[in-house]
Amino acid sequence: MTQQSLCNDQPVETKEGIMALLSDKGGAKYYAEMETLPINPQKIQGILEKTCKSRTRTWLEICAHCGMCANSCFVYQAHDNDPKQVPAYKIQSTLGELIKRKGDVDAKFMMRAMEIAWAYCTCCNRCALFCPHGIDTGVMFSYLRGILFATGFVPWELKIGSGMHRVYGAQMDVTTEDWVETCEWMAEEQQEEWPGLEIPVDKEDADIMYVLNAREVKHYPEDIAEAAILFHLAGENWTVPSEGWENTSLTMFAGDWEGAKMNVDRLYGAMKRLQPKRAVGTECGHAHRATAVEGPYWAGLKDGQTPVPYLHYVQWVAEALRTGKLKIDPAKKIKVHCTVQDACNYVRNCGLSKYTREIIGYLVEDGYFHEMDDNQDFNYCCGGGGGLNGIGRFRKQRNIGLMPKLKQIQATGAELIISPCHNCWDAIRDMMEEYEIHDIKWTFLKPLLVGMVIRPGDK
Repeated sequence: MTQQSLCNDQPVETKEGIMALLSDKGGAKYYAEMETLPINPQKIQGILEKTCKSRTRTWLEICAHCGMCANSCFVYQAHDNDPKQVPAYKIQSTLGELIKRKGDVDAKFMMRAMEIAWAYCTCCNRCALFCPHGIDTGVMFSYLRGILFATGFVPWELKIGSGMHRVYGAQMDVTTEDWVETCEWMAEEQQEEWPGLEIPVDKEDADIMYVLNAREVKHYPEDIAEAAILFHLAGENWTVPSEGWENTSLTMFAGDWEGAKMNVDRLYGAMKRLQPKRAVGTECGHAHRATAVEGPYWAGLKDGQTPVPYLHYVQWVAEALRTGKLKIDPAKKIKVHCTVQDACNYVRNCGLSKYTREIIGYLVEDGYFHEMDDNQDFNYCCGGGGGLNGIGRFRKQRNIGLMPKLKQIQATGAELIISPCHNCWDAIRDMMEEYEIHDIKWTFLKPLLVGMVIRPGDK
């Protein structure tokens, strides 16, 4: 397999490699090469023998084909109950077949497996709640993605995203210099309204080390400013690291497990270097999962714990409101009908829904908050998770997948959706544009809080 080609089984580890992929508009050449990508059955079989352990093999063998997972899947519902979208069928026809055939498949099979693994499963893990045998198809699809990545069958955008993490230490081309300059810029921008506000970089022994999403640095720097304002108002002793500040993981979405370990090693390295009492991650679901759930095992930490206690942003906000570090002006409480989006990766997979409800109690006037049907642990995926938001080749499938969540939202009568997760926020934005919905707004927590908290000098 030539290393000059865009589509191959090697991760991208140079700026030149990233630029070559980016210059291929929409991945046209990349996908054309994929159609004739050589298959090495021995390599696939070697991966399976080394990594496909008893749990996965048992799950595949004990599946009773009972169909209990069918209605649990938003993709199945979005496709008019197509039997081919039943989670059990999807995993048996991909990973199950790979194992049966001992890796003896062709590029057409692998490309179809790629489509199913990324376009028709977001690894939201909802199906696991309904399986009478406890089979978690989402976990198995994450595993399948790893095999696909290792053999070169990964969506173009996620090949690039994986490369960005490896080269820049972030999902976008943000250098350390870019990051530190953005912190300085945002602090300066706030001085007139918030005298004394700082964004401390590399402060040792702080109470909080804040880590975030590279998209905030690249596209939404106001999000960094809002976080700084709230830490400032709460009187927190906080810092951000100059290195190891990115806690998202497109490598996890891509199935690049080696790259995923690199991500958490950088982040955990910052924790060990700065020795904060705890770390807080931004409003991002998969970043929380990658850092707090999967990360310790990628990093080889057998106790399953991060080097310092790690909180999702909703946990810090709930605590700050509960302890009075942040106080809401009663006159500014939300008085429009609203709902909250429960992100799969920090709600279903981490059990944090109680914190969002606690926050709602402070922010929303009684009678204006409405739960979605099948909420909290049972809530449906937004339709854009698992990397699906950013994959142009599968945009049609993504748009169809948005519909169950849109119906959920509309059924509440909400005019506002509070969404403490970047991917959910993006998916909700896109569904409103795609289906031309003009009477529903969406927001993160930070801008709401900045507009509602009692400031020094307020009466």
